[in-house]
Amino acid sequence: MAQAYYPLQGMESGGEGGRREMGVEGYSPCRGLGIVCRRSPPPRKDLLLEYRSSLFTPVLIVGCVIIMVSFAVRASFGVFQIPIAEEFAWARSEFSLAIAIQNLAWGIGQPIFGALAEKIGDRRAIIMGALIYALGLALSAQSTLPIEHQAYAWLVGFGIAGTGFGVILAVVGRASSDENRSMSLALVTAAGSAGQVFGAPVAEWMLTFLTWQMTFLVFAGVVLSLVLTLPFMRAPAMASKAELEESMGQILVKAFRDPSYSLIFLGFFSCGYQLAFITAHFPAFVTEMSGPIVPGGVLHNIGITTTSALGAVAISLIGLANIAGTLLAGWAGKRYSKKYLLAGIYTGRTLIAAIFILLPITPLSVILFSVGMGALWLATVPLTSGLVAHIYGLRYMGTLYGIVFFSHQLGSFIGVWLGGRLYDVYGNYTAVWWIGVAVGAFSAIVHLPIRERRLEGLVTA
Repeated sequence: MAQAYYPLQGMESGGEGGRREMGVEGYSPCRGLGIVCRRSPPPRKDLLLEYRSSLFTPVLIVGCVIIMVSFAVRASFGVFQIPIAEEFAWARSEFSLAIAIQNLAWGIGQPIFGALAEKIGDRRAIIMGALIYALGLALSAQSTLPIEHQAYAWLVGFGIAGTGFGVILAVVGRASSDENRSMSLALVTAAGSAGQVFGAPVAEWMLTFLTWQMTFLVFAGVVLSLVLTLPFMRAPAMASKAELEESMGQILVKAFRDPSYSLIFLGFFSCGYQLAFITAHFPAFVTEMSGPIVPGGVLHNIGITTTSALGAVAISLIGLANIAGTLLAGWAGKRYSKKYLLAGIYTGRTLIAAIFILLPITPLSVILFSVGMGALWLATVPLTSGLVAHIYGLRYMGTLYGIVFFSHQLGSFIGVWLGGRLYDVYGNYTAVWWIGVAVGAFSAIVHLPIRERRLEGLVTA
């Protein structure tokens, strides 16, 4: 095993704090990264062993809380489609474009925040993300023109990037042992689904006594409160001498030359297309296209009396089902081939979406679709991020996964924008739905040739 180097106690990996330490001479592998290091034995060895042997660490718990809140707010935007469009008499595509830009900004910001986290420290990057996220929501609450919503959507998207999967999965992955990593990533992803469970219904409930503007401001305050959890997100970082000497540029060049990285990038596109389209448009889709709620029926008796409420509950059901689906994916990911699991998930999504649109749309079919699609919803995330870590290592996982995630968000942008655009042209979502079926089948196919082994020429810890 290569000689291990450890950042000095109390410092974040990749942070600027090391440069301010006085009177300690760093070894050359760390100088290139701006970190003051010393040879093993590492500081706080007992803490390091505890982090790497325990599944439920403070880093994992705080990461789950941040992802849950960030995704609860993000998942609620579809609920605002109709209220905002009706208040200002906008075409459906206007606010859809704002959500689409938000997803594109999230994708562009993800590798940027991943690199920032590796440079200035994870917690500083998350603070920046939370501040930008809250600012975008607060400014959106004051907006009265489509161009304003679309401009501030860039801030919201970058804020989601700073509090989302790229940064959180990377720090949790580094703080986890090889044995626990797959399940740790799955738990964080499941926390995002838990946020989706209550995000849309809470927004729908708040709109019964608050304006959408006040709801946005409340969400901004909740996002800002995330910074209070960050003192607990301190993980001991460990890297080999060879890993520290290998630059980000070298890793990126090797990854970009590897066909498997390109296939992962292409395959993640359909995930973003399908998820963002459904998140942004499914509440409105159900409101307008579903059969009525039968008075005296089960749904009516539990308080779901309108198709609008059913649309919000559908998003919640997707998130609830995905908690189980994502945990199952994390369990399976450490036992079976990740690429075949991903191909199976995309195949399942394709079939479920095709069957749903071919059958009459009723409250029962909406619920069955939500549960079925939800079980596969974010199950791709721990498998895709785990595949990136497995093939290319943990040192620059945040940046490498962030670049792959850009493909996901490019698909999100197209899915959300195209949904609104084709709705305005045809008056329904049928065409954009079938495009989602096609790209899902494409993703199932492109995962099959991926070579699921450590890339030759990369160092190992």
